[in-house]
Amino acid sequence: MDLFSFIDCANRTQSLSDLFDLLVGSAADEGFGQVAYGALNYEETVRLPDHPMPAIALNFPLDWRKHYFERKYHEIDPVVRRTAFHSRPFLWDQLLERRQLQDGERLVLHEGREAGLKHGVSVPLFGPSGRISVLSFASSFEDADPVRHLKHLHAMACQFHVAFGELARPAAGKKAIELSQRERECLKWTAEGKSSWDIGIILKISENTINFHIKKAMRKLGTNSRTVAVVRAIRLGLIEIPGLAGPSMSAWIDTPCV
Repeated sequence: MDLFSFIDCANRTQSLSDLFDLLVGSAADEGFGQVAYGALNYEETVRLPDHPMPAIALNFPLDWRKHYFERKYHEIDPVVRRTAFHSRPFLWDQLLERRQLQDGERLVLHEGREAGLKHGVSVPLFGPSGRISVLSFASSFEDADPVRHLKHLHAMACQFHVAFGELARPAAGKKAIELSQRERECLKWTAEGKSSWDIGIILKISENTINFHIKKAMRKLGTNSRTVAVVRAIRLGLIEIPGLAGPSMSAWIDTPCV
């Protein structure tokens, strides 16, 4: 499934379990069908069944899950411990290459590989009030190349995180969001891969004015990230990007998901 189709399907999904199944299926097409989504510094009250905290949703091998939680590996897992220090996706193989990992942290990664999680990539996800989540993709294939699929997995993680949050929030707690015409234009061109300078040339206004409108839109959409602002605006039907896919899509996903 291409990225635009994934976003379109995620926007239409009204079930948390269906949304997770969509993510798993799309990640599996990339060779990374083992997926874990967790809340690191807060308790998410909405979780899929039988997923103990800090997990919100995961499909890692059942034996590994049992082993992991019985030994409280989430307390020493380097992915859990070190996500907050990353602003961008990071590879598990890169964690192993770092000498500062403690023995227990290395043990978790090595035992995970033995359980079938050969290569993995984790995407830090930051929410309101300092909330930190992480979405990890793992592959059971020894020759899997996470670098090759990094941008696609990153974009899917951002979209899933936004969609999950929208579905998990009670309807009564949702406020209608209104964007000005200029704010919508700025987000639309951002989604097309344009920088603030580019948008200023297109709209014939200053770069500072473009940044002003984008920041206002980000505040209304409850994020500090242009990436998530675009994703959230698309999901809420505030902007439409017909046929958006390929290079233009990858141009705006290469930023932290905040």
